[in-house]
Amino acid sequence: MNTSITPHRLAALHQTTESLDLIDVRTPAEFREGHISFARNVPLDRLDLRAISAERNGRANEPLYVICRTGSRGELACQKLEEAGLNAVNIEGGMLVWDAAGFPVVRGKATISLERQVRIAIGLVVLSSSVLALLHHPFWIGLAAFMGAGLIFSGITDFCGLALVLGRMPWNQVGTKPCTTTADQEAMCCSVRRT
Repeated sequence: MNTSITPHRLAALHQTTESLDLIDVRTPAEFREGHISFARNVPLDRLDLRAISAERNGRANEPLYVICRTGSRGELACQKLEEAGLNAVNIEGGMLVWDAAGFPVVRGKATISLERQVRIAIGLVVLSSSVLALLHHPFWIGLAAFMGAGLIFSGITDFCGLALVLGRMPWNQVGTKPCTTTADQEAMCCSVRRT
């Protein structure tokens, strides 16, 4: 069973704990757009359980905090991490709640969120297949039905395969490796907003 905490609790822990381990499982482009200063980027599709376990050698029982945009990808990452024997804790509401609460966010180049990219891709496929079905052959309506079935599956399971595919696209990549150090973050990002 996944453990979770609120962004307010995470901020309070950060004030009192020196070694708070936080990973951000969003895409590198989303991370570059805005992230928590003490987070390191480990995209969900590149989550290497062995590497993370090795990094935390001797600290497997200490909490490993996980954040994403809304909490959904964080839950998936926590499930995988817990299966590997780590004490994973999801941040409820993700970066949306952290930012809305006014906590510090390192800001960089803006990007289109992965959720918006999924909606755009599905909309394009449904519109295109509908037009093709109308103008060329009714066979094309099957593609729109397939996308609708995918949306239903995603809504029921809270898993979106299209999001994982889009997350690997070149426009969602910043560099060749995840951002893991403060120097990486500073090179990739340009400002910190404090409210």
